[in-house]
Amino acid sequence: MNQPRHHVVIGIVGSKLDAGLGEKRWNHWRPSVALCQYDDLLVERFELLHHAHDRKLAEVLKADIESVSPETTVRLHELPIRDPWDFEEVFGVLYQFARNTKFKTDDEDYLIHITTGSHVQQICLFLLAESRHLPGKLLQTSPPNPHRKDDEPYSIIDLDLSRYDALATRFAQEHQAGLTFLKSGIETRNKEFNQLIERIERVAIATTAPLLLTGPTGAGKSHLARKIYELKRQREQVRGEFVECNCATLRGDQAMSALFGHVKGAFTGATNARGGLLKGADGGVLFLDEIGELGSDEQAMLLRAIEEKRFLPVGADKETSSDFQLLAGTNRDLAAAVAAGHFRDDLLARINLWTFRLPGLAQRREDIEPNLDYELERYATRTGQKVTINKEARQQFVRFAESPEAIWSANFRDLNAAVTRMATLAASGRITVDDVAEETTRLRSSWTQSAPTDGSEILSAILSDEQLANIDLFDRAQLATVIRICRASESLSIAGRQLFAVSRLAKAQPNDADRLRKYLARFGLTFEQIRE
Repeated sequence: MNQPRHHVVIGIVGSKLDAGLGEKRWNHWRPSVALCQYDDLLVERFELLHHAHDRKLAEVLKADIESVSPETTVRLHELPIRDPWDFEEVFGVLYQFARNTKFKTDDEDYLIHITTGSHVQQICLFLLAESRHLPGKLLQTSPPNPHRKDDEPYSIIDLDLSRYDALATRFAQEHQAGLTFLKSGIETRNKEFNQLIERIERVAIATTAPLLLTGPTGAGKSHLARKIYELKRQREQVRGEFVECNCATLRGDQAMSALFGHVKGAFTGATNARGGLLKGADGGVLFLDEIGELGSDEQAMLLRAIEEKRFLPVGADKETSSDFQLLAGTNRDLAAAVAAGHFRDDLLARINLWTFRLPGLAQRREDIEPNLDYELERYATRTGQKVTINKEARQQFVRFAESPEAIWSANFRDLNAAVTRMATLAASGRITVDDVAEETTRLRSSWTQSAPTDGSEILSAILSDEQLANIDLFDRAQLATVIRICRASESLSIAGRQLFAVSRLAKAQPNDADRLRKYLARFGLTFEQIRE
């Protein structure tokens, strides 16, 4: 038979609401005493916190509570708080009280009384309950209302919001709206990509720490960075501007000036002062694409600006400040750049807290059709001309786009260019089978011309000269393609599905990962080795 659980109240003496030392004190409502007089709320123990100057009042309350509720044990705790309105001091003291208390959650239910105490103290109790440092529910009491006999004298608030259906539904709708917004309204079908966007949405609205977006060129890093900013702006988490810079365009002495600004006369040609990109992003978001291209001096200055929100403009003798959130993008392996001495390890450690790798279009082939519609909508917005694609043409383009034949080496830039060309050449605003055939021929030709004739450059990075010399030219080209796809894939299974997209359809139980693993083993390679 289960033993009944005990109610334990944690509360602070209210110097005004609980006041009263003479007999007249019984003539008015005192919250700390009243909550021990409710027939349906049996308080086994009351942990009563008080300030040094309220010690006498606390002792009176202890005696009064034990007189009206003999089954309640009152324990007094003096708080070393000098200023009950100083948030930092109050939180620190209450936090220490919570840390020093041994809670028996298996046997006792804790109620945190938030009716008494200063507003700052009430807020601190709420935060400690929300963080589970005080493992209980909130308890709020109110004086009796002679005009409303049905009023509840107290209410218990459970901070587990999943228990509140209406709130849970509202949060779910807001969460889904955020996901849809980050995907520009595109109903993407790739499971791994959808999970990635869900994680990005959760992190983006919960932190101001740097976010690092990696992935191949054209995977959509810049577009996603702007969407993250716009989402944070909608949620009123930032008020400043979105400032974007491709670090690959910053060269020489102008790089420091562009990023950190300069004072008038700092160098030849500096006829006016310049605020710089970091200052322009004050209160907003700074997106540094291709951050791996920054020089060593710029990296050092950027690290300090991220950590301290302060930096020194070129030629200045006084620092300036800028409070921005950094989003960084790169298609380079920054860990390898650190090993090679081209990138600072401390800067990478600072921006690598939240890293998200965007897959290339070839790894999201099921998302090509919804992105086709999106690109047509973008074309209409950009040109003012609505262009459609007939059913046969759509099927032909999607069939080609999703096949292994379509390399999509430039990712979404290839897709955008393809749709733009077809839409521009479409007669009467409708893309036909002939338009698709012309475009697919053009894409095949461009990919063939840009593809390397053999895989020597890729293979030489992981195979010795002796190993390479023993591989036929035919096998080199094939192996190089396999390695490129493995490097762009998050797992062995994903790479296998792409490489065996046609032959796997003829198998009742395709095991793409095993086939790929055995193929790589022929050359003494593993998927993990290739990814490293």
